[in-house]
Amino acid sequence: MRIPQKFYENRTLETLVENQTSYTLNNAEMHVFETHQQAEKVALQFKQPILASMLTGKKIMYFEHTKSFDFLPGESLILPGNETMCIDFPEASLQKPTRCLAMAINEDKIKKIAALLNENMPKIDGNEWRFIDFNFHFTNDVAIHGIIQRLLFLFTENHPSKDIFADFMLKELIIRILQKENREHFSSVQSQPDDHRLTYVIKYIKENLDQPLSIQHLSDQVHMSESNFYRVFKNELGVSPTDFINDERIKLATRLLHDPHKKIKEVYLECGFNSMSYFTRLFKRKKKASPSEFQRKLTQKKY
Repeated sequence: MRIPQKFYENRTLETLVENQTSYTLNNAEMHVFETHQQAEKVALQFKQPILASMLTGKKIMYFEHTKSFDFLPGESLILPGNETMCIDFPEASLQKPTRCLAMAINEDKIKKIAALLNENMPKIDGNEWRFIDFNFHFTNDVAIHGIIQRLLFLFTENHPSKDIFADFMLKELIIRILQKENREHFSSVQSQPDDHRLTYVIKYIKENLDQPLSIQHLSDQVHMSESNFYRVFKNELGVSPTDFINDERIKLATRLLHDPHKKIKEVYLECGFNSMSYFTRLFKRKKKASPSEFQRKLTQKKY
């Protein structure tokens, strides 16, 4: 993720550890933190809910009652207000600083967007949409990455309408994060009951990836019409059933390709693909390498 050049023109380095440059809009604040030397146990807290996204370098994050974890570029973290984080910077240097974006979002804005979802896209189980009140660590998908990049530009842009532009982007960002968290929640089938229809169907998909999985077949499993099943699935998880199935099949293929003796034909058949060319095209789109290239690189790393 790139920081606009205007950021460097406007910022001043006052400290080598978590030097802060801030920008403010009506409903959000953006802070970019830069650390230019190794440091340990640096504490940080915000009053409002925070979306933190790594830009460059590596952090090790510590929270009360949870295990520490590496925080890397391409990843984001949702934090509720007044949550204290403790951070190590094991690799920061003057030549390669660690940079992280922290976006504080107005809680009233978040509540209005959740209310909009509850009115127009109510959940199937009767629970309400609400913003995450726990630490949620995730890898940015293409859409979330693009929105964050656009917001970085908007915060640093000198445009009379940027508050309006940013409000639209914040709405989309919050909805996509809520849907992503919902998807992660339902995918944790080991700890979820089977009496929820989306939980059941996701578990069914994961256990039958090598079988044909049509919308009609899946909707029959949960006693819903095809159109209603498709609508509910996409509204709550943010992806279509077909895209979800393909993502799970590519995850399985990635695991299978770790075996250097596995043939590509065996892999795509075990993953439920009925076309080698389609499997190769989809795998390359998601992993930036063909299945054979991916497997070869893994083998080279082992030796």
